[in-house]
Amino acid sequence: MTAEPPKPFLYLVVCAAGVAAGVGKLITVAQERGWEIGVIATPVAMNGFFDTAEAEARTGRPIRSAWRRPSDPRPFPPPDAVVVAPATFNTVNKWAAGLADTLAVGTLCEALGLDVPIAVLPCVAGALAAHPAYQDSLTRLRGLGVRFGDPYTGAPEADGGRPEFAWHRALDLLD
Repeated sequence: MTAEPPKPFLYLVVCAAGVAAGVGKLITVAQERGWEIGVIATPVAMNGFFDTAEAEARTGRPIRSAWRRPSDPRPFPPPDAVVVAPATFNTVNKWAAGLADTLAVGTLCEALGLDVPIAVLPCVAGALAAHPAYQDSLTRLRGLGVRFGDPYTGAPEADGGRPEFAWHRALDLLD
């Protein structure tokens, strides 16, 4: 009898954007593609931006948002890949500058040194996306090998509806 090899482990970093409510779609697609998932959320995202109980139930793991004590065990194995979705203006800029003031951004800063694929789905309003600091951050992170999906502004379409956030695209960027 041979044991099945462990599934690859995905860190999913969730930021505080309205579309974060749909993160369960990404969890489902990732699991269908054979990933184990650990969710790491920004502190603000934990305040009602997505259903944390549902995410924990679907992944079978607690959501991480705060630093653990040195004596606490690591709740997740090392990542085989990292996805940031939705990625906000604030998180992208802090990450590019190396400002690891939250577990989420600290994890992203560390991931750059782990040489694992990192995919980002930005969710940034057009006016913020035009800010020079944000453009510099994108250039810097791309130069470090971070893979970015098309930006999502959430701007209404001609019919008044909003486009769907392309959750699956994050996993496509990892391939």
